[in-house]
Amino acid sequence: MWESVLVLQVPSPSVKFKFQIPKPRNWAWMNKYSSIRCAGKVNRWSLDGMNALVTGGTRGIGHAIVEELCGLGATVHTCARNEDELGTCLRSWKDEGFTVSGSLCDVSSQVDRQKLMEVVSSTFNGKLDILINNAGTNIRKAMVDFTAEEFSSIMATNFESVFHLCQLAYPLLKASEAGSVVFTSSVSGFVSLKSMSLQGATKGAINQLTKYLACEWAKDNIRSNAVAPWYIKTSMVEQVLSNKDYLQEVYDRTPLGRLGEPSEVSSLVGFLCLPASSYITGQIICVDGGMSVNGFYPHHD
Repeated sequence: MWESVLVLQVPSPSVKFKFQIPKPRNWAWMNKYSSIRCAGKVNRWSLDGMNALVTGGTRGIGHAIVEELCGLGATVHTCARNEDELGTCLRSWKDEGFTVSGSLCDVSSQVDRQKLMEVVSSTFNGKLDILINNAGTNIRKAMVDFTAEEFSSIMATNFESVFHLCQLAYPLLKASEAGSVVFTSSVSGFVSLKSMSLQGATKGAINQLTKYLACEWAKDNIRSNAVAPWYIKTSMVEQVLSNKDYLQEVYDRTPLGRLGEPSEVSSLVGFLCLPASSYITGQIICVDGGMSVNGFYPHHD
């Protein structure tokens, strides 16, 4: 159990302190990704030899995440509801030299989720290094106006799906000996945004799940983190941002004064999957141009 002994000597030569240093619990994981192992042969800035599942990978942030992980060397499986869209993306990625496979899946369906994980397990031989829970949806309206059907749909897509996929993926992530889970959350899980009560509630739940899994799965060498974007240039926000006055208010509220790019989210996701981030877990990191920390800065002094 005890790995080594450290002797500390203070200025007085007659006084010494002796400490026993316990062997780390996750020693196998440290061996796999230690930056000093094998004279530096492990590339902490590469995902070579690793595999990943990215849900909702044919559009927006998910599409950028697929390309980010592939660019870092990973083999990726993604899923989508639209067969034509999925086929187009798979052909494009093949032309770019990326190794990506895909399958149809509505993540709000329990049956589809189970089928998806069966495909992933078969494709990656029972091991999964990276799980990106990205797929999500939103309906913008006042809290009192939501129907029971709308509530169930958003909860099933945004939260029930990620909870269940984590359950299904757990044995595969454990088998990797150094698994990483990254959730796509939102700043709506931190602050109140107009007409976003239900989506914000699901993202707040994701934030808490991120923390719980970080602690519960640490013994299995599985890390859990989340990214929380603000307005990013994707098809999901095109309609609301087509209002120029609203768009200007978004700019005014954002210290960096602009919208984010999907690649600015995917780059953080990629980092959180790298061996270089091996001591980071349980964190929800905002990608919001400073919006969530902005207090009151009037235009005129």
